[in-house]
Amino acid sequence: MRVNLAGILAALTLLVIQGCATYTTPAAGANISELTDVDIADLMKVEPAATFPSRIAVARIQAPGYSSRTNSGYGTGNYSVVTTRDIEEESDFQVLADSPMIAGVAPLSRLLLPSQLDSIKDLRIAAAKLKTDMLLIYSVDTSFHIEGTSLGPLSLITLGFIPNEQVWVTSTTSGILVDVRTGFVYGVAEATAREDQHTTIWNSKNTIDEARLISERASFKAFIDEYRGLWVNTLNQHGKAEG
Repeated sequence: MRVNLAGILAALTLLVIQGCATYTTPAAGANISELTDVDIADLMKVEPAATFPSRIAVARIQAPGYSSRTNSGYGTGNYSVVTTRDIEEESDFQVLADSPMIAGVAPLSRLLLPSQLDSIKDLRIAAAKLKTDMLLIYSVDTSFHIEGTSLGPLSLITLGFIPNEQVWVTSTTSGILVDVRTGFVYGVAEATAREDQHTTIWNSKNTIDEARLISERASFKAFIDEYRGLWVNTLNQHGKAEG
């Protein structure tokens, strides 16, 4: 009986390639608090200047060099800006637009952004070009856990070698609402969601990434609900229609 050695080697090679395939967890969310002015005396002097009804610009920021299987960040410096929607839906932004005393909601385009991103002021300048009054900045931080062991950002998950264990993906969306003119902080909002699965179904990069997307989408939707409460508080404290 003739043995097809080349065929056997090809099959073994394919098995090795499949077994050693890896999924890289995305980079972390941006620490928004580190991007604001740090002088306490200056912060205490800042006052709100937005008019009502207000126009709001929206920007998602992530860690420098952020990338996932469905998105990537723009810009260099202390953070990057994600201008393409992958976890957000149009209905989410419609909720923002339908809020009371809102004149309009506009996403920040990379055409308005500098390539070097160092502080929130860079985003405020871009928002000012849109003639908006406030800026909603949010970031999504996602972590992977296998049987209680946390996998940090940019960790490698090797496919095909993980036993049947419980895994979960946790995503937290954090946001801050600031005054475009002065940098005054109206408030913050945060929401967390978790997707539980088992490693038996983590047999491809797409499967793992789908778990991430489910978790991040749920987190963002919950964040929108939290933001609605923030907006109500903002109106109660500062909202007064012009004229």
